[in-house]
Amino acid sequence: MVYVKWGFILLFWLLVAGFLHYTLPQTDIVRITDTYEKRVDFGENALFWANQGTGEAEGTPNRDVFFIQTVRASGGVMVYRNEDTGWGWPPYFKFDTSNLQAEATDLRSTEENPKWVALRHYGWRNEFMSIYPNAVSLWRVDGPDTRIIPWFNIILLTVLFAIFWAIRVRWKRFRKNRMDPAIDDWTDGWG
Repeated sequence: MVYVKWGFILLFWLLVAGFLHYTLPQTDIVRITDTYEKRVDFGENALFWANQGTGEAEGTPNRDVFFIQTVRASGGVMVYRNEDTGWGWPPYFKFDTSNLQAEATDLRSTEENPKWVALRHYGWRNEFMSIYPNAVSLWRVDGPDTRIIPWFNIILLTVLFAIFWAIRVRWKRFRKNRMDPAIDDWTDGWG
């Protein structure tokens, strides 16, 4: 029974970690090779796409989505989608998809004359399920070795840990001072 309990606890924390990893912003240093627009029909992977764009017709089975193709310094490729998040989840309140696509198109480069870009995104890339991370912002950097410190993620995770720790300490104190004596009084009557 102990293994089942720890299995559920581990599963819970894996889901929390996966949720945070998907929704928190990440920054990649890349070189943009191409940008394009593609009509996308949503299927089983619709959960990983943004909701209907702001101002677009509701209930349509497909829509046009911008994509940004990139190459990392290591030579690996990465494709990002570029969609508005609007007022939905995750709360990036991104309404500038066309502007971001224009910036990405302007920063395209070749291997001989590279322009390195820091591209902030959220989400995962999965080729099998056709899942793409969503680009949120980008800016030019000096080179592929530029180090970006994720201050927002550090502060948010610290605050979340502090809240969790405060709740845990108060729960343990409540249990020790209120619940355990009441349970002892109740079970003493059985003896």
